[in-house]
Formats: sequence, C-alpha cells, structure tokens
Amino acid sequence: MSITYKDIPIIYEDNHILVVVKPFNVPSQEDSTKDPDMLTLLKEYIREKYDKKGNVFLGLVHRLDRPTGGVMIFAKTTKAAQRLFESITEGDFEKKYFAVLSDTPAEKHGRLHNYLYKDETKNIVTVVPMGVKGAKEAALDYKVLEKKDKICLTEIQLYTGRSHQIRVQTAHIGCPVVGDVKYAGKKYVKSANLALWSTEIKVTHPTKKEVMVFRAFPDDSVFPWSEFDIERHLSVKIN
Repeated sequence: MSITYKDIPIIYEDNHILVVVKPFNVPSQEDSTKDPDMLTLLKEYIREKYDKKGNVFLGLVHRLDRPTGGVMIFAKTTKAAQRLFESITEGDFEKKYFAVLSDTPAEKHGRLHNYLYKDETKNIVTVVPMGVKGAKEAALDYKVLEKKDKICLTEIQLYTGRSHQIRVQTAHIGCPVVGDVKYAGKKYVKSANLALWSTEIKVTHPTKKEVMVFRAFPDDSVFPWSEFDIERHLSVKIN
C-alpha cells in the first residue's frame, strides 16, 4: 500500500517549522521514480489540516538519502526557511545519527575526514584525493556504542552534509553500514532497511531564538537494531 502523510509521525509543529520522522525508503523530495516523497506528502498534510487553498509553501532545508530514516525539519514560512539555511551555513544546525556498521572500527571513536566526488550519472560517491575537480570536503565524528559479534552500533555527528557521506566514509574504513547494497561490497550484511537513522537535530528556532533538540529512534524490534540495548542508549543524552 502506498504511503500517505498519515504514515509520517509528527514530532513538533508550530507556525514556522514542522519536525517529522521520515520513514525508510521515502525520498526527501520528488525524484525520477515519482514515488511519494516527503515534501509532497507534507504539503498535502498542511493543505488538509488547515484547509489551505492553492499552493502550499513548505521549505526543504536539508535532505536525508532515500534509504535513511529519522528526524527531518521543514520550514513552514519563507522567513523560517531563510533563517534555517543561515543556521546550516553558520554551523548552528547539528545532526546526529545512529548507524549499525558491518564491522567494528579499529578505534572506538574518531574523526573521518575525506574528499568526496559524486558521479551524478551513476549516483555513486567515491573518496578521492584533495584537489580533484568537483570533490567536496567531508567530515564526521563517530563513537562505537556497543558491539555484537562483528557488527556495532555507532553514534555519528555530521559536520558536513554531503550526499551518501556516512555510507561512503564508513565503507572507506572497511566498516560499511549494514544493509548498504551500494557501498558494502563483499562486507554486505543483509537487512530489510539500511541501518542508518537520523537520531537528533539541534537547532536554534528561527523566530523564538530558543535552542531546540528533536530526537527519534529506530524500531528496536527489527534487525539489526534488535541486536543492541537501544533502550539503554536512549536514556543517555547525546551531547
């Protein structure tokens, strides 16, 4: 059955922002598949809830890859959109993820710093040397929270928002995300969904000027999340 806006959990809503949980395998915005996408579905939600006539404004201020689920924030006004874009540019928009990796990094925590190049025709991102034309700098911090056999639950903080960034950078160190058909290669571990989840967004509200933190967590009843004590990690605030 096709997804509707009723299948999208709402975390928070006011006159300026809408914070939701993006389901796995739903595009952030319309793509060539023409499958239902977050932006279109949420515009329909606003149209029906508030009986809006004509075009509905909803600003897409950041994206999640189609296979990734978790917290997303949208702007309901042009003022909010502009200020959220400014927050991203100024580094006042913190994004953290949970990822289950198919192997455990040699170091329990560290920073991955690479240059990434995206082949737009193939929709594939690769790590390349600095200076390659079109390459973009990518940085993230990771922390291993728990191990189970070879796989491990990690917390990841992004400092840049490159396409497929977490998937490519973790695969580059030999620890691809569980369920990643595209980048895992021989280390592919089967999973119903890509084990990558947008866990937390921390941002200053565009009009209230208050720092707000929005969190959501993956379904720990299904593999590979079920392999870990998610409840214990949920009780610990991600700083």
